[in-house]
Amino acid sequence: MHKTTKVAAIWMVVSAGVAVGQNAAPKQNGAVKVDPAKMARIGSVDERFQSYNIEMVEVTGGRFWKPYASVDAAKEKAPKDSNANQPAGMDPSLYEYRPPIDLSNARLRKLAAALGPMYVRVSGTWANSTYFDPHAQGEAGAAPEGFKGVLTGKEWKGVVDFVKASNAQLVTSFATSVGTRDSAGVWTPKEAEKLVEFTKSAGGHIAAAELMNEPTFAAIGGAPKGYDAAAFARDVVVFRTFAKKDAPGMLVLGPGGVTEGVPLLGMESGQAAMPMPNMLASADLLKATGPVFDAFSYHSYASVSTRCNPKKSTDLMAALSEDALGRATRIAQFYGGLRDTYEPGKPMWNTETAEAACGGDRWAAQFVDIFRYLGQLGDLARLGVQVNMYNTLAASDYGLLDEKSYAPRPNYWAALLWHRLMGATVLDAGEAKGLRVYAQCLREHPGGVAMLAINTRREAQEIDVPMEGVRYTLTAKALDDGLVMLNGMTLELSSGDALPAMDGAAFKAGRLTLEPESITFAAFARAGNGSCQ
Repeated sequence: MHKTTKVAAIWMVVSAGVAVGQNAAPKQNGAVKVDPAKMARIGSVDERFQSYNIEMVEVTGGRFWKPYASVDAAKEKAPKDSNANQPAGMDPSLYEYRPPIDLSNARLRKLAAALGPMYVRVSGTWANSTYFDPHAQGEAGAAPEGFKGVLTGKEWKGVVDFVKASNAQLVTSFATSVGTRDSAGVWTPKEAEKLVEFTKSAGGHIAAAELMNEPTFAAIGGAPKGYDAAAFARDVVVFRTFAKKDAPGMLVLGPGGVTEGVPLLGMESGQAAMPMPNMLASADLLKATGPVFDAFSYHSYASVSTRCNPKKSTDLMAALSEDALGRATRIAQFYGGLRDTYEPGKPMWNTETAEAACGGDRWAAQFVDIFRYLGQLGDLARLGVQVNMYNTLAASDYGLLDEKSYAPRPNYWAALLWHRLMGATVLDAGEAKGLRVYAQCLREHPGGVAMLAINTRREAQEIDVPMEGVRYTLTAKALDDGLVMLNGMTLELSSGDALPAMDGAAFKAGRLTLEPESITFAAFARAGNGSCQ
């Protein structure tokens, strides 16, 4: 099959969250049959495919999504200042103040470095209206007119140092609020210039950047009144000229749209608390800009949380439905279609994604969300999406780490296993009805294969494999548990914040049983797959 034809076929075939391949193997004696040695290569991803976000408001301190524990305890009084550092038009009771994150914290750095190499994106809606004061070393002063927050030189130096310490590359976006514009309302790179120059002087480098965070909702991010696709295109011309002249080597990402591809629960019916003023369609943005981006970026939120939509179902089994688990794929297919039309051939980056917008649901910090997270990684890798940036590292309920203790949550352990096992070459795992099965070359083992099998059912399922391997099975006592077990042993940090060994369990060729509601990685170091040499 011609390469472009095969890629198009994959876009069409990966749907409803179930991996389907050309070398589909039928069930025999009730078990799915797979052969890691014969899995064909279907693509590859960036070596930093699994990455994450740190919100700009975490770095500066400010009002971010209030954790449910705080919501349950008491409602913080809303600030009277209309210029409070939070998205425009939002209900103030949804947010809670945090002091600046301590990026020098030893535990935080250790756990972040264990996921490297990766990209660390420092951005978010708050970044759109953040003023940079490179000379401030202490507490930030008041934001100048046209801005809502202040980023100090000391805080950004902390970002640069953290990125270095965690084996990462830096991705960001720039301020685009009224304070960055000239008398005609055109964006000027004065804030971006300061940030780029300071980053260089601190020994860092910005690997990639979007002009602004989520231009589809430019008004929420502080853009001028009446901002439209033509204004965005005009600003992108200035941005690209600046980037190529003053930040050589920095990839220009865009457009960075969000809330398209699937209807967001409650938002389409007007039930949600999140306003959607003056939404700009990504298609209109792309028509206006033309093919100017180095990589096509988008954001993926399959729904809004119960924080912003109290009428949303809290049934955990609904979170494991084919509809829920397939939404990230449908979003990627939607944006993939736009990429193919307006930016053909450009790599795709998902630069922000989480269980749900508005800080995540309660179950974003529970075992049940591993099914969605790992399934999304597998589906997007099959679709050829190069980078997937988890939101966030350690803020609100969807953080990989608890925001106060930095203790790992279930998705952190899932991310760590993916990082240790799944290489950059993506393989055709075949069809496994009732299972979500993915495969990639085994990291650091030439010829080896890593397979991921996700069983969302309440009964065990079986796979026949014609070779020995090592399994890593994630389970929990309940779907809503905040602890996760690997092969029956609870995963937790030990003395000195040492990570557990996370050793697998050997199994012989033949029948591999997948426990009910479990996730199993299987490593086949001696598969001898020619695509993995």
